[in-house]
Amino acid sequence: MTEPTDALSLARPRRRRVLQAAALTAGAAALPFAAAAPATAAAAPEFLHGVASGDPLPDGVVIWTRLTPAPDATPGSGNGPDAQVTWQVATDRNFAAVVVSGTVTTTAATDHTVKVDVRGLLPATTYWYRFTVEGAASPVGRTATTPATDAALGRLRLGVASCANWEAGYFSAYRHLAARGDLDAFLFLGDYIYEYGTGQFAARGTVVRPHAPAHEILNLADYRTRHGRYKTDPDLQALHAIVPTIAIWDDHEVANDAWSGGAENHTPGTEGAWADRVAAAKQAYFEWMPVRPSIAGTTYRRLRYGKLADLSLLDLRSFRSAQAKAGTGEVDSADRTITGRAQLDWLKAGLSASDTNWRLVGNSVMISPVAFLSLPGYLLRPLAQLLGLPSEGLAVNPDQWDGYTHDRRELLGHLSSHGIRNTVFLTGDIHSAWAADVPNEAATYPASGSAATEFVVTSVTSDNIDDILKVAPQTVSLLAAAAIEGANRHVKWVDLDSHGYGVLDVTPEQVQMDYYVLSDRTRRDATSKWARGYRTRTGTQRIERVWSPR
Repeated sequence: MTEPTDALSLARPRRRRVLQAAALTAGAAALPFAAAAPATAAAAPEFLHGVASGDPLPDGVVIWTRLTPAPDATPGSGNGPDAQVTWQVATDRNFAAVVVSGTVTTTAATDHTVKVDVRGLLPATTYWYRFTVEGAASPVGRTATTPATDAALGRLRLGVASCANWEAGYFSAYRHLAARGDLDAFLFLGDYIYEYGTGQFAARGTVVRPHAPAHEILNLADYRTRHGRYKTDPDLQALHAIVPTIAIWDDHEVANDAWSGGAENHTPGTEGAWADRVAAAKQAYFEWMPVRPSIAGTTYRRLRYGKLADLSLLDLRSFRSAQAKAGTGEVDSADRTITGRAQLDWLKAGLSASDTNWRLVGNSVMISPVAFLSLPGYLLRPLAQLLGLPSEGLAVNPDQWDGYTHDRRELLGHLSSHGIRNTVFLTGDIHSAWAADVPNEAATYPASGSAATEFVVTSVTSDNIDDILKVAPQTVSLLAAAAIEGANRHVKWVDLDSHGYGVLDVTPEQVQMDYYVLSDRTRRDATSKWARGYRTRTGTQRIERVWSPR
């Protein structure tokens, strides 16, 4: 269906444009609004931040870009005139067969982003799209609609990633995913941006490339500027331009360990009201991401790929209770929630009503239970730092579903009592790769059986265990991985060191996750190789290893 070489060349932005966009974004962070240089009359508008599409439906898709109407209209600046932008969607990349088009006005009120929810398209069809203004044209993007809801589909293939920290390295994972040419969509499972200031969370303490703005982001201008900096990355632009994106957020799109009323990385006394920060972060997110706002402006929603699979996408930050305190029984309280009542009921109803072969769940934090107290202190301490555990050690990670066991018991009990099979959780967050069964009762597994399965992808660039310890990968961490697997029989594999991405292959018979690792996240030319593969076969609710990629 794809044309990888030509399509990728069309998706790649010109290097001058990328460098110019990066410089403009940095300039926005360095100067107050009043100090920005005035626009020159001769300056032509430009599309410096690429194009993207997302949330495909049988009859539509969201298309996105960002216009720089004048040199001082940098992300987050609040500067720049209104502009009329024309958009076109065609069945050919030369736009000889335009099927739908329109004009929208973009202004500083939306940071000059442009997002159109295009409808009236045909199912299972490849389209090309672009934006134009005053003779200037954006890069050309390629996208595709999903099959009709009742269509038989033999295969679905998703690129899967999470945790992309700008300062910790380059986004080579996106380059390798873009170059494949066989993906139906790109699934991003949270932490698309990071909120920290420069040097607070880098590559083993070393800043590979600096954030913009340099300080921790707190207000709307800050979040817009940070999103703008990310969108100058050429590998990110290439991936967004070649396949539709399906994204959910986790905590770092706002602040570390966020919950409905605050975050670990938010101090109201010096950083303002939490509600104001959340509103700013979410506004910038929906401006800058090719995501269709769903229920009450959150990211939980459901997409479908014919009769093969539906994909329930969760928002596990907007409604959750505060994380449990160490040494208490709060994790089991029925008064605490990770999903919120409405979202949990929505998820259960969707799983019950599903008539597809597979029920995929985009899940930002791990649902499989994991106990850590079997680890010696010198391994538990860095693992605690990575996972957000108390430094003195705790049996569970309270930021994951382990900290909200009542919701998990209700959900898994619903799967079991209603005979719902072939449920697969797809997860990010913890900068490590896992393959696990999701047991009905961890203490009595395997006798108690498994309600679902889970694939966790590692980070694109964010530090993991070997980085925290500053040791060679696959050395000390192997002891920790062996201890985790030994104490948690439902965990079939864990890699605590690698950076990379996953490729999920779905057929009526099985779902397979292939795990790919990068040679060096700090190098622009990092290579990628297949590391492992695991699958779950229909009707089994079990993970098993495979020995070659799909």
